[in-house]
Amino acid sequence: MRTGWIGRWLGAAAFTAIVASPAHAQLTPPANPADVESIDGIVNAVYEVISGAAGEQRNWGRFLSLFAPDARLVPSGSSNGFNNYQVWTPREYMQQVGPQLTQGGFFEREIHRVTERFGHVVHLFSTYESRGKADDAEPFTRGINSFQLLHDGTRWWVLSIYWTSERPDLPIPSTYLPSM
Repeated sequence: MRTGWIGRWLGAAAFTAIVASPAHAQLTPPANPADVESIDGIVNAVYEVISGAAGEQRNWGRFLSLFAPDARLVPSGSSNGFNNYQVWTPREYMQQVGPQLTQGGFFEREIHRVTERFGHVVHLFSTYESRGKADDAEPFTRGINSFQLLHDGTRWWVLSIYWTSERPDLPIPSTYLPSM
């Protein structure tokens, strides 16, 4: 289906109106321009803000500034043979996961990325490994974060991050691992 310039303009205007709305501005701190000027910047910022030593508070204002209104974080996994998931807003993620990140220490880093882009829409698979301490020899888990990003003409926004961890019955395919 083709959308004319009016449809494209209305869609962009609606998103801009939501992002620029006073309600969204009150809930979301301004973003660091370096965090949202590029795909690398926004993905790196997500990993940086959730990572830190035990007892180190995370910069949740920075975290919130990366996400679009109504953004979602969706952890998924498998237990008892059933695939399951949860859906959180960025604030719910902070409440649910934030205390664990701070209490135990958590360092997650990207080890590989596959990016697909069509205009202002980006999907990327970001393979990660997680450690309790930055200098741990081995990660305690690995997995894939599926990012959906949008560029509004001014900056990048995270629309969603949907992820699952590697497990014995679900190894990460070589396509999503660094070349040896």
